[in-house]
Parts: sequence; structure tokens; C-alpha cells
Amino acid sequence: MADAHRTDPIADAFESHRDRLRAVAHRMLGSHADAEDVVQEAWLRLSRQGTGTIDNLGGWLTTVVGRISLDVLRSGRTRPEVALDDRLPEFTVTLDDAPAPDDLVALGDSVGLALLTVLDSLRPDERLAFVLHDVFAVPHREIGAILGKSAEATKMLTSRARRKVQTAQQPAGAARRQREVVQAFLAAARDGQFERLLHVLHPDVEFTVHTPDGRFVTIGATDVAARARMARDAAGAHAATVNGRPGVISWSADGTPLSLLDFTVADGRITAITAVIDPAELALMDLPGPPLPGDGLMGKAPAEER
Repeated sequence: MADAHRTDPIADAFESHRDRLRAVAHRMLGSHADAEDVVQEAWLRLSRQGTGTIDNLGGWLTTVVGRISLDVLRSGRTRPEVALDDRLPEFTVTLDDAPAPDDLVALGDSVGLALLTVLDSLRPDERLAFVLHDVFAVPHREIGAILGKSAEATKMLTSRARRKVQTAQQPAGAARRQREVVQAFLAAARDGQFERLLHVLHPDVEFTVHTPDGRFVTIGATDVAARARMARDAAGAHAATVNGRPGVISWSADGTPLSLLDFTVADGRITAITAVIDPAELALMDLPGPPLPGDGLMGKAPAEER
């Protein structure tokens, strides 16, 4: 029985690094489920290897997680194959005028929610180099060992990735302009102004609705405008930021979330709308509760626009 209470030094050593490894994998893959899988695989490799031959356990584990994440990115086994229930909690929603979540603040100026979208545009090796070096301060020499490149080549790779990220990040005022487009859409939906809806919708806009009966997709401005009654109900709801994009959230009288709308805006037009109205899916998300009455409703511009 005494053996049952004995601690495992390898497991203890691994647990001391787990949070960092999970953070590395999540920044690489953008999925909590995939990150957990990668960290679990790293544990299996460590348990087979043992710690006796490892001089720097933290560095060794970071290298292993980086290599596994790189393999996942290159194979395309990331988020598209994650079950819907696993992906839904990864909607990060904050009410406009509300403080950012602690975990976003902790990432610092170089990384934010919107950056996860930007990282998707990078090649796997660029993403690895940028995340490990600029976010987690891993030396280029160690990153190069993962990629099979010299430290100098890896440094150039990181610089190229950094330039792409800086170019892709939204210029000042872009969030305000995107919110204005969404407000124009909601106002047109509320007033039943079909032509105004068409004006703010991209011709190939994609409207995805998550319902209790499944997921339904409508493509094309004319058809999406015709289905805009859903947004009409959201016109009095609260403006929110959903994964760095403009969104809208509404609640029932008891504070239970009723719907979540997520808008993608490019060049002054809405290119995609995701609407979640399935109560079971909404319950899986860590959504904020309703604000004080009259505070920040869609009819009232957020602070940055006033």
C-alpha cells in the first residue's frame, strides 16, 4: 500500500512544465483539444525516455511539443477534424467596453486573439518559428534543431513571419469601421431594408447557423439578406468581440444566452456570419452575462466610437 502513495519523479517533473507546454501547443495549433493531444503525446515520449539522459527537461519538452505540433500542422490534422463540441468553447467573447480576459492580457502586445487568425496564414515552419521565438523566447538555435535549419536560417524565417504578422494585423480604426458595417447590417435588418442589406453584404457571403437540428449554411447576399430576420432580433442585444471580430450576444430575461453572432468583415462588407442559437452549444461556451440595463446596447456605439 505504501507504493500507492509514492510520488513519481518523472510525472512530477512533467507536471511542472505542463501549463507552458499546453500554451505552446495552443498558440501553434489554435485548438485546446489539439493542444491537449500534443501534450499527452509529449508525456508518453518522456515516460519512455526517462529523465536520466536529459540535461534540460524544459528545453527537451518544448522541442518535443514543437516537433509534434509541426507534424500536426503539416499533416493538416488541426481544427477541421476537431469535434464541434470541442471547438465551440474556443469562442472567446467579451462585451464591448468590458476589460479583456486575464489570459489575453498575459499574452502581451505581441499576441492577442486576432493573432490566432493571422497565424493561420503562416506556413507551418514560419508559425513555429514565430510562436516559439517571439512569444515564448526560445532561442533560434533550439528552434533550428526542430526545423532542421541553422540558427541564421531560422532567424530569417522568424523575421519573415514577423513581417507577415505585422502586415496582417489590423490598422488603427479598423475595428471601429468593422463595427460600423455590422451596425449598418443590423439596422437594415431591423428596418427590413433589403437594398441596404445587400449593400453591406459581400456577394458571396456565407451565413452559418448552429441550431438544435444541426448546422445550416446559406451562401450569397440575396439569400442571406432574405434570412436576416434573425439579426433583427439581435439589434437590441449587446455588442461583443468574438475571437477579435465584431459580434452580438443576446440573453433571455433570466440571463441565459439566447444567441451569438460572429461577423467577418473585409473591405467594408460582411463576408461571413456565424450564428449560434442552439442552447446546448451556447451552454458549452464561457459566455459573459448581460450588462447593466442600457449599457452598451447595439443602438448605442461602443466607447471607441463615441
